Amino acid sequence: MRIAVDPIACDAHGLCAELLPEVIVLDEWGYPVIADAKLPARLEGLARRAVSACPTLALRLKADTPAVNGSRRRTGR
Repeated sequence: MRIAVDPIACDAHGLCAELLPEVIVLDEWGYPVIADAKLPARLEGLARRAVSACPTLALRLKADTPAVNGSRRRTGR
């Protein structure tokens, strides 16, 4: 699972960084900067809380999707 921010919707309230400082830091203007890294399982609950507490609904959780292997072919069977 990953957390992402919609930079257009964000108004730089900073609540997300207060609720999830392990993953979210604020830039010099107060906007969140989130590394595109998988959330540790121990932080998923806190990430859900940060997403639901965002006053502008600018945060979302994204499920990890398995990598697509381009070398696999369908056999048609």
